[in-house]
Amino acid sequence: MSSAASPSQDSVSPARSASTAGGGRMFGRFQLLALLGKSERTMMWAAVDTRQQQDCMLAIPRKQPEGEAVQAWHRAVRKGARLEHPHLAPAVEVGEHERWPYAMYDRSATVTWAERFSQEGLPPTDVANWVAGVAQGLAYAHEAGVAHGDIQPWMLGVTETGTPVLMGLEVAGRDAWAARDGAMQELRAVREAAERDVLALGLVTYQALAGAPALDEPDVGRAIARMPPSGNEIVRLPWALSRPVPDALRAIVNRATDRQPRHRYHNARVLQGALEGWLRTQAESDGPLALLMDRIQSAGVLPAQPGGAERAAHLALMDNSRTSELADVVLGDIALTFELLRLVNSAQVSAEGPVLMLRRAIAMLGLEGVRRAALGLRRWPGPMNAPAAAEMEQLIARVHRAGRLAVRLAPAGYDSEVVYLITLMQNLGRLVVQYHFPEEAHQIRRLMQHIEAAPGEQAQPGLSAEAASYAVLGVDTEELGLAVARHWGLDGSVLRMIRRVVPSEAHRGADDDGDVLRYAASCANEMVDAAGLPPQRAQLALKQAAQRYVRVLGLTSKELADALQAEIQASADPASLKLPEGVIASSASRTPATGEIQPAA
Repeated sequence: MSSAASPSQDSVSPARSASTAGGGRMFGRFQLLALLGKSERTMMWAAVDTRQQQDCMLAIPRKQPEGEAVQAWHRAVRKGARLEHPHLAPAVEVGEHERWPYAMYDRSATVTWAERFSQEGLPPTDVANWVAGVAQGLAYAHEAGVAHGDIQPWMLGVTETGTPVLMGLEVAGRDAWAARDGAMQELRAVREAAERDVLALGLVTYQALAGAPALDEPDVGRAIARMPPSGNEIVRLPWALSRPVPDALRAIVNRATDRQPRHRYHNARVLQGALEGWLRTQAESDGPLALLMDRIQSAGVLPAQPGGAERAAHLALMDNSRTSELADVVLGDIALTFELLRLVNSAQVSAEGPVLMLRRAIAMLGLEGVRRAALGLRRWPGPMNAPAAAEMEQLIARVHRAGRLAVRLAPAGYDSEVVYLITLMQNLGRLVVQYHFPEEAHQIRRLMQHIEAAPGEQAQPGLSAEAASYAVLGVDTEELGLAVARHWGLDGSVLRMIRRVVPSEAHRGADDDGDVLRYAASCANEMVDAAGLPPQRAQLALKQAAQRYVRVLGLTSKELADALQAEIQASADPASLKLPEGVIASSASRTPATGEIQPAA
């Protein structure tokens, strides 16, 4: 190709693409109409195929491949062009003109994202839909061993039906990322290119929402070069935007561009899942519960703990005088506990307010009802694989420990069984996520990990539980638990008690008995979580928890520490999951609903 018609950086720049007598600069049979965008690696032109009088777009590398690289470019781009996916725009033609390769895409029904962007930003729901679709197509390409290499706003399009599509697979050229010797090095290079693609898509998402490119750098590739680990620039969505961005979506975008590479999405499927989770919670009438309903219907809320359901079914065959013993056994199996609460709080059974006592639930359902509930549970471990089941067992042990600790911390006069149940219910979201989304639960825990500083380096703090959950699922884990409880029929007073206290709340006094129960359960859960941290961080977290709760619970810091130490020592016993004496109260107790002193059932 002659220099007059070459699409190189020098000869085909915006400054030199003025119209000619024929109406535009020519590139072979293509009449170049407008430069849609360019980066250091690629460019995209709006053009007309004069042979067929068809509007098209040409994706062209900025660097002209030479020698064997030309054939390598064609092989890679044609491999990408053979992929069929709704969110991958098919290349109409892969060709070459005077040693300049190109990929042609249909322009008639597609506009680029760059042409749709505005300074006010785009509606968050539209952006999330677009990015989720492209992430799905990108994941499909990555799984086929194909990367993009230079995702830019002008490499992304929207069809006339609203379908987001990705164009230009492999057009940037493989020499920059995949010219490695050996199969293992090739696989590593493809993985690195895939991670870069996901980061680039996150930066484009930032631009779509913020109305301006990240770091004021129109070339996404240059912005990446300024971010860790290559540079020191930090990219986070600003708070002052023309269109407010919901917190969950903000967390997803900020994770995609996080300053710590370990926090970013390394897989397009994970980014897709987080966005689709957020979109479902926005669109479905059931909100967060929509994420779980299909899985709950097929696998139950939780599986019966090993042997627990069988023991309860055996006790249910005994006479009515063993109700307290049966309640003790039921409370030791979280799945059966929750199932009884669901049954007695459904609109068909209970019309007199929430039921938070297993003794009352057993009396309402009868021993035969308890037996049917126990035998109807999904057997352990349900659909979980061995590693997920092991993590679930550890989580269940921590939840039971928190329940026992809450009984020690609650002021005198409150029914120990109710205290224990509220503490368990505050972990409902964690439990259902671990059961139904074990891989996502593992990601959430990994994002929350704090990495201590090595000599000469800075510590790498983890994300908060809420931010990590948003970044992986698109919804807060606690909100999932509340949605399940609401679905069971529990009213607002119970939902308030099973919502964990945030740090800013616990400094004020309790307004009623429900607040006391909520604070006791939250304190226990927080202290058990803190005790599992590395020693130095555990000490600080426990101190902060004590400062928040001593006043509202009427305890001293020493009493809180002694209660935790006593629980840790008790849990060191092989029977660590056995409930302490007095969980099923045998003396007068206070109920949270009325505040009156009533004899225990």
